[in-house]
Amino acid sequence: MFDVKLSSLLAVVEHNSYTRAAKYLSLTQPAVTQHIKQLERELNIKIFNRVGREIKPTNEGNIVIQYARRSIALYQRMEQSLLDEQRQIRRLTVGITHTAESNAVAEVLGKYCAENPGTSITIITDSINHLYGMLKNYEVDLAVVEGRVQDASINTLLLDTDSLVFVVSNNSPLAKKSMVTLNEIKAQPLILRRPSSGTRNLFIAHLESNNMSLNDFNVILEVDNIATIKDLIRRDIGVSILAKSACLDELKKGKITVLPIENLSMIREINILYHDDFKHIDILQSILKEYNKVVKLYA
Repeated sequence: MFDVKLSSLLAVVEHNSYTRAAKYLSLTQPAVTQHIKQLERELNIKIFNRVGREIKPTNEGNIVIQYARRSIALYQRMEQSLLDEQRQIRRLTVGITHTAESNAVAEVLGKYCAENPGTSITIITDSINHLYGMLKNYEVDLAVVEGRVQDASINTLLLDTDSLVFVVSNNSPLAKKSMVTLNEIKAQPLILRRPSSGTRNLFIAHLESNNMSLNDFNVILEVDNIATIKDLIRRDIGVSILAKSACLDELKKGKITVLPIENLSMIREINILYHDDFKHIDILQSILKEYNKVVKLYA
């Protein structure tokens, strides 16, 4: 059933070399080359161009690569689903953003597994764009992300609403205020998420709507790990803009202070994304119910 030519194709993409792809697949280099040529003949396209020592996909090649990833993922999921059916196991792969990883979502998924024997969940953490691509390719069953995607083939279930807040050490003079202004934030050493972060991009978008730029601020560090950012804040290294949901545990324990920003209301949705053919709607309902219970504990 499975076309081995697709494995050769993705191996060449991954290793950027026919020779290294062949070694990875335990095949000869001519065999891998022949697989690519056969695909090109069957589809009547050219998949790769050579640019110096680099192997670059053509536009048509990128389309083939996208569907090859999807086909392989579906085949692997079929094999795993058949095995799980025989073992009476329900297995899910859930993609969550770094912000979602830091809030109640991981705890909710863990509690669901503990309360439902025979269920196994694998959590993958990545950026929104990467998770969306993995969902499209059936590499994950569900994706928990901030915001929505404009795709009619993907269903959306609202999990929660969230807001971005100014996060500061309890030792800071600003911690005594009821809110902060953008001018006050400009005077602070700012620690931000990386440019691929939805949190950072939402903050930038709101700055631009107020005719401001990130260049107006004193950004001293860019860190992808939210737990590291919160630790740096507690050590008075800097301040940050984070999702309030990512700070719930620290707020409950009184470890940090969060404040609204004057004239800057940064509200967004947290959604569960899934395909039309997702079979376990009962799991979605249980996750939503458990999430609401867990969030109330932090309120």
